[in-house]
Amino acid sequence: MKDKNQYIIPIFVPHLGCPNDCTFCNQKSISGQTKKVTKKDVKNTIEEYLKSFKDKESYKEVAFFGGSFTGIEMEKQEELLKAAYEYVKSKKIDSIRVSTRPDYIDKERLKLLKKYGVKTIELGVQSTNDYILKKCKRGHTFEDVKKASKLIRRYRFELGHQMMIGLPESTKLDELNTAKDLAKLKPKIIRLYPVLVIKNTELEKEYKNGEYEPLSVDQAVERCKELYYFFTKRKITVIRMGLQSTELICNPENEKSEVVAGPYHEAFGQLVEDSIWYDSIVEKIKKFNVKVKEIEVIVNPENVNNVVGHKKENLEKLRNLYDVDVKVKQEKEIKEGKFEIEILKTYKDFLDE
Repeated sequence: MKDKNQYIIPIFVPHLGCPNDCTFCNQKSISGQTKKVTKKDVKNTIEEYLKSFKDKESYKEVAFFGGSFTGIEMEKQEELLKAAYEYVKSKKIDSIRVSTRPDYIDKERLKLLKKYGVKTIELGVQSTNDYILKKCKRGHTFEDVKKASKLIRRYRFELGHQMMIGLPESTKLDELNTAKDLAKLKPKIIRLYPVLVIKNTELEKEYKNGEYEPLSVDQAVERCKELYYFFTKRKITVIRMGLQSTELICNPENEKSEVVAGPYHEAFGQLVEDSIWYDSIVEKIKKFNVKVKEIEVIVNPENVNNVVGHKKENLEKLRNLYDVDVKVKQEKEIKEGKFEIEILKTYKDFLDE
């Protein structure tokens, strides 16, 4: 997951440069805005975020999200990039990133991005299965992804990929194959987005007609977790899992929500992280030579919630599935992301009482 000391300044450029509507997409809902972004908007957003950052020494990055940045007319790209680059030159921010489509990458566009200090380019890949891409009306192929990725790396940008879980007709195997294909292209970072059914999309019609069944939250967590393991083992950093919650992307029970169905959870990435911690704790318990009844997990205060799990789910699963009671002890000396386990009571101790 991304460094806790890194701040992102998000600037949404909704649907500018995007040539078509994918079946799952409604940029108005996802970005939460529709108006065109100007250089003044860029400066105002950056200034506003800079004031709010508590750790002034942290790494700060402006990120142009939404739409397809390199599909915007070149003059507009330059206007927005120039406004952000002023803050790079004055050392108020450290870098710029953009998100775009694989079929909107060429040498001319990359030269412009390089001129204005862009460090990272994220490609919306979604899947490497051409049948699934066509089914979702993406308008590009896996061949476009390969060409764009190689060109981005050749120009020495940091390459990022975004993939989706639960696309129409996509299976767990399809997603693993996509992960394998992407790993060969050597991205530095990955975002994993479970598909949500959004209002006023073609996917909403398919869902209501019974042609599409979204994943449950549990299914999406398990699939993302497996992909997290896959990428992490290959030293590819998963920087996000699940869409950012907004006023519109929120619980479907909220009347303002644009989400119709699908694995929405306000802390989806946290659910995946908690599940990863649960697996690690179970793995250590299984290595003990005795059957344990009660343990103490010692962690950094930052990771207490990971051990406990959302609504104490991890503690309950350990008690119900393994008959193990867990106490959590906080120690700042323990490195974040690490933990130790001490046996407080074995099953034999319990029976002897």
